[in-house]
Amino acid sequence: MKNETGSFTLRRFSELGIGAVLVVEFLAFSQLSPYFFTAENLLNVTLQASITAIIAAGMTFVILTAGIDLSVGSVVAFAGIVATGTLKTGIPVTAALPLAIFAGLVVGAFSGSFAGFFITRFNIAPFIVTLALMTVWRGASFVVTEGRPVWELPEAFSVLGTGRLLGVPIPTIIMVIVYLTAHVVLKYTRFGRYVFAVGGNIEAARLAGIRTHRVLTGVYTISGVLSAVSGILLASRMNSGQPNAGIMYELDVIAAVVVGGTSLSGGRGSIVGTFIGAMLIAVLRNGLNLLNVGSYVQQVMVGVVILLAVLLDQFRKR
Repeated sequence: MKNETGSFTLRRFSELGIGAVLVVEFLAFSQLSPYFFTAENLLNVTLQASITAIIAAGMTFVILTAGIDLSVGSVVAFAGIVATGTLKTGIPVTAALPLAIFAGLVVGAFSGSFAGFFITRFNIAPFIVTLALMTVWRGASFVVTEGRPVWELPEAFSVLGTGRLLGVPIPTIIMVIVYLTAHVVLKYTRFGRYVFAVGGNIEAARLAGIRTHRVLTGVYTISGVLSAVSGILLASRMNSGQPNAGIMYELDVIAAVVVGGTSLSGGRGSIVGTFIGAMLIAVLRNGLNLLNVGSYVQQVMVGVVILLAVLLDQFRKR
């Protein structure tokens, strides 16, 4: 009970700490730019955050088990290519649209389950397996498209990425649904408890009767599916399938998870923290854009944020 209470306190400390940083960001950029604290720009921030935040929700499951998934950016690209390619088959759009979404999600599910299978069956480090898949899916994206974007898609497809419901961007709504679902799964289901148990001590979890191979395969499948969701939304927003989409998304996604307080050694973290971390990075990028700071400098600053988050993680463990 004492350990659980301590873990709960650390988690709340992380969430409150990163929440305070997010508030400071809001106040600072509000003073530095008159365009920042407007309703339209704040909605734009959530729209910008939605793609990487949805992937980060899946990455949280993976990192909670002390794993890593480096293939997410490439899955974003290949799922978008498969979805948009399906729309170009000549099938009537009413049938092609749901089929395209389904095909993209299948790509993500297959990638995640394939990674989980190799990691658990052959005891290969997640870093190696997902690094290989990152290369495979990126290469497949260029091979299938011959390096050219998939253009001239039905207008109905672009609604997913650019449409609004009651004034709120559809990707933002999907992001909120994903996080609410992930929160419920991690906090109130047996699978969620197993995820924390496997990350805390996989051997103890195995001895306790938990089928750890199923849990690990499950978390990588979740990561793959949510990466595919983001890939479909990104392709819809650009109204094209781009083989170079999602490059370096791994950086922002891992940053959001770690900054949000999830430990890289597994067993500790929360989906709420990840959401705050994703918003913090999105606000940082949006504010720097409004201040006309170059993209390369932004990459440096995000890297510094990751380093500080890892140092904070080490401090919490001590």
